[in-house]
Amino acid sequence: MQPYFNLPIWKQAPFIRLLVPLVAGILLQWYLGFNITYIILCLLCFTLTLLLIAFLPVSLKYALRFFQGLILYLVIASAGMLLTQQSDKSKMKNWYGHWVNDSSKLLLKINEPLVPKTNSYKADAIVEAVINKGIAIPVTGKILLYFAKSIDTGIHYGDKIIVDKPLTWIRNSGNPGAFNYERYTAFQQLYHTVYLSPADFVETNETDKNFFYHFIYRSRSYILKSIRKYIGGNKNEQGIAEALIIGYKEDLDKDLVQAYSNTGVVHIIAISGLHLGLIYAILLWIFTKTGLIKRQKILSVFLILSFLWLFSLLTGASASVLRSAVMFTFILTGKSFFNATNGYNALAASAFTLLCWNPYLLWDVGFQLSYLAVFGILWLQQPIYKFWYVKNKILQSAWSLMSVTLAAQVFTFPVCIYYFHQFPSLFLFTNFIAVPLSTIILYGEILVILFSAFTPIALLLGKITHWAIFALNVFIQKCNSLPFSVWDKIYANIYSTWVLYIMVIALCAWFLYKTKTGLKTAFIFLAIYAGLMIYARIQINHQQKIIIYNVSRQSAMDFIYKDQFYFVGDSLLLQDALPKNFYLKPARISMLLSEARQPFSQLHIRENLYQFGPKSVQLIHKDDTLTPAKPPLKVDILLITKNPDLSIMELASHIQPAVVVFDASNPLWKIAKWRSECERLTLRCHSVPEQGAFVLDF
Repeated sequence: MQPYFNLPIWKQAPFIRLLVPLVAGILLQWYLGFNITYIILCLLCFTLTLLLIAFLPVSLKYALRFFQGLILYLVIASAGMLLTQQSDKSKMKNWYGHWVNDSSKLLLKINEPLVPKTNSYKADAIVEAVINKGIAIPVTGKILLYFAKSIDTGIHYGDKIIVDKPLTWIRNSGNPGAFNYERYTAFQQLYHTVYLSPADFVETNETDKNFFYHFIYRSRSYILKSIRKYIGGNKNEQGIAEALIIGYKEDLDKDLVQAYSNTGVVHIIAISGLHLGLIYAILLWIFTKTGLIKRQKILSVFLILSFLWLFSLLTGASASVLRSAVMFTFILTGKSFFNATNGYNALAASAFTLLCWNPYLLWDVGFQLSYLAVFGILWLQQPIYKFWYVKNKILQSAWSLMSVTLAAQVFTFPVCIYYFHQFPSLFLFTNFIAVPLSTIILYGEILVILFSAFTPIALLLGKITHWAIFALNVFIQKCNSLPFSVWDKIYANIYSTWVLYIMVIALCAWFLYKTKTGLKTAFIFLAIYAGLMIYARIQINHQQKIIIYNVSRQSAMDFIYKDQFYFVGDSLLLQDALPKNFYLKPARISMLLSEARQPFSQLHIRENLYQFGPKSVQLIHKDDTLTPAKPPLKVDILLITKNPDLSIMELASHIQPAVVVFDASNPLWKIAKWRSECERLTLRCHSVPEQGAFVLDF
């Protein structure tokens, strides 16, 4: 029975009212960056005011109830600002960055098992001390390590090493539309990285392991070994199995991941609330329905939550998993000990708790999508399900699953379009098949691990699970191959996303409450959205750009005219999907571009000279020889690529550029030399690997 049936939602779910000022405080601090003294002063003033109101007579307190509520919100907002400020370790006095220099040595503790990459091993490390001139200074902070593949992989979690190599700041590529990797790592308190060859560090033979985390890492290793041994198969099956059970993504095939994303089921291989919900359901059945523990409510709740949190930590504790774990904790506790719970309140309470723990989760895409999906399910699933009455039990179950998928998609698709500029057209059909099949696979993998000590049983279960994963992959790949499987190149920015959300909420209000105001509002914002799309298309039809991309050790340049691009650069970027998707695709998607197989009429090419409308680009390659020109050739951009053995002084007598651009195929030491020459000649220059992509918009 719902105890607050007639109360408005903000009274049924008081945590919603607490969450709003907390989020406001986090956003204010991030974008305005208030001083710590000012924040503490505000917090103290608002708190004292709230305490003073508490001592007023009851009648006066009642008259000031609105003011009292406002002060409470200001206290929470100030607390949110303080939490955000204190969560940034780089602002602490003992942060290693304040003490390190190019001659410093660092005492590091490996903070996780080494993760194999294509050309290296990756791991986080805790900085325990900065050693300057033989003096060890205790510090705090984390850095990102990459070890050369030639090292002895005997380095493990907890081992301590001394590093003697300058650190490198983590920077964005600067490519248009690219993922903000610098901010992403900063939110994880990672600001520097270093690549280590065997000569760059020494092991100290000291180890400092946290028992619980050591247990977690050993458990993950055991699970991976069991999956590889009993499920095996090729990389596709093994990668999906590892991702689905513990979120290990290093063996996933990138093209297969793209297929899952295009068909709207990528949440299956990105450990999410779905997986934790399945684990929660089976734990609830084991401990409350089977009579395994009778009349021991506290013990059963403790065991369920313990296993639930253990699974969350084993999977890497992503934002969506943590949301589910905290939410299920509130729901189970509320139902077990207070005989009542409210889904909205549990959702808001979990968000409030997680943001107090880490305010930067607010910018995590998984966090955003997870909460939007669950909110959509809570608000819309039942109305959608009741909209169509089905008598047949099987069809009823199918419609129930579809209603959940629809409800979740309604509130997540604007964010998905904003981040990924695509919409999976077949999401309803693919989820209808993939979700039940992935449920069978997940339970099958759990059974494989539980029976891993009994080889014949584990082999049988592994073979069944392997073929289930194979069937799922084939299904997803077949759906992805359909020409209408994904609607891509959808224009979106922050304004169009907010307009889309207002329109969606208004439509939902009309659908649920039959309000004419909701329908009118939806049509108004639909018109605004259409206007934004028309304006964007006009802008696209007038765009003319040259982009020289920042691609590690590669040369890449796009000539852009209206909605087409013509690529000039290394053939590797035409063949290898991974660097193309990572470095080039985001810009092309954000500008809604399609590839021109032949140079457009505005682009004229003569050897290494590109005349694009009024602008010209001269390329200088490694093997090029300069041809004397009198007078010197005037160009807008002189692009130096592939590390030619030339000096800027020599070039200046043959070519007069408006700007000299050094792309990422050149070594940094050579670029530094060229830049100093440009400074002596008062010649403008741009280093792509250091300053990001060069964009000429005209």
